[in-house]
Amino acid sequence: MKLKDIIKGISAEVRDAAGKAVDLGKAGDIEVADLQFDSRRVGQGTLFVAQPGTKVDGHDYIVKAVEAGAVAVICQRVPEGAPEAAYIVVEDSSRALGEAAANFYGHPSRQLRLIGITGTNGKTTTVTLLHRVFRMLGHHVGLVSTIVNKIDEEELPTGHTTPDALELNQLLRRMVDAGCDYCFMEVSSHAVVQQRIAGVEFAGAIFSNITHDHLDFHKTMANYIAAKKGFFDMLPATAWALVNTDDKNGMVMVQNTRAKVSTYALRQMADFRCKIVEEGFDGMLLKINNSEVFCRLVGRFNAYNLLAIYGAAVLSGADSGEVLRLLSTLEPAPGRFQYVSGRGVTAIVDYAHTPDALQNVLDTIRDLRRETQTLITVVGCGGDRDRTKRPEMAQIAIRLSDKLVLTSDNPRTENPDAILDDMEAGLTPEQLSHTVRITDRRQAIRTACMMAREGDIILVAGKGHEKYQEVNGVRSHFDDVEELERELGIKEKI
Repeated sequence: MKLKDIIKGISAEVRDAAGKAVDLGKAGDIEVADLQFDSRRVGQGTLFVAQPGTKVDGHDYIVKAVEAGAVAVICQRVPEGAPEAAYIVVEDSSRALGEAAANFYGHPSRQLRLIGITGTNGKTTTVTLLHRVFRMLGHHVGLVSTIVNKIDEEELPTGHTTPDALELNQLLRRMVDAGCDYCFMEVSSHAVVQQRIAGVEFAGAIFSNITHDHLDFHKTMANYIAAKKGFFDMLPATAWALVNTDDKNGMVMVQNTRAKVSTYALRQMADFRCKIVEEGFDGMLLKINNSEVFCRLVGRFNAYNLLAIYGAAVLSGADSGEVLRLLSTLEPAPGRFQYVSGRGVTAIVDYAHTPDALQNVLDTIRDLRRETQTLITVVGCGGDRDRTKRPEMAQIAIRLSDKLVLTSDNPRTENPDAILDDMEAGLTPEQLSHTVRITDRRQAIRTACMMAREGDIILVAGKGHEKYQEVNGVRSHFDDVEELERELGIKEKI
């Protein structure tokens, strides 16, 4: 592909190695064989994109990239002593990467209906179940989620909630080539700020909620909210936006959007309305608009997820009656209120790793349990992440549980005991008397199972679907469900 076609629509100035502005001219006819932002992957005929980062600045690798075969460079400045190449100078090279990737891969997001969801909680469950619903409706469907990426039922590896701009366009191109007409995608606040979705066109967008999370990255709640809102600001007029108006920031999200706005809610009037009629550990009877449906998912938070799925499907043109029928067949996403039972003990594994998500799960359990049942919660907090939520998480856990076991989540590069110190700082001496601190997660789960009597309930929160534990940068196999099954002497999940 010619360079001029890859940078089409990008606001840029072409310069030579000395930094002097030149006409696109001959440079525009340069044949580009590949697009990369990692200098280690550059080969002959590559267009290299130099991005400034928090730890590494891609501009420092321009010389290396050209020496490796890069024929052109997208950058924010031409470095001194730059070798001969075509330099495409832009204001924001991260945004330019997304736009260039979309051009390079033929704008795959325009060739299917891409639906994105953003919010603190509910993203994975919503996109996973939307993928299932639309597969059952007869569509070829792509999925981009925290757990897995999929093309129909083919599973692909995943590393981030939202892939980088290059990987995302590659993935969407594969989906289009495989015949997908829909794709459902989690959109993280990091991805919006880091321009990972630049150049991608969405046909629809869902907002679930905003609660305390990711302040290690965004620093303030105002920045976090603005990042989520940025997703809706970029939607085209042809798209629809579906927002949860029970969240106080629901309508804030769509203040400046060009998309057609619809609402969903459990507590107030909305375009899509839901009421929980009955609830048990085996599911909920919901009244969605004027129709009742029994769903196998549990908890008010899942009522919101199911309502978002219903609204998104109807807004995408699906028959409302058929969607309701399919909702009744759905099962939870892995690690989302997933439970096993053995020795008369019910154990629940949930990904809840934010204060709000933990409270939602604990509130649901407390609403469903009998007075005679003791609730034991096992929970930790991730390392190298927002420290301010740690004491809050511990406080919520002890307040809504009978017994608390504090343990490690993914310590990453932090000292696990320092993380537990932060969590314990949120507890009173009286609360600490009902708390056990066990750094080793396997031992913590074993202890909770030993503490539980017949009829009791154990919640293991924080890691959910994850099949690993990361300590000092090393990931080792670890599965909360497997640990519970071993300790409770069972082989099959309920």
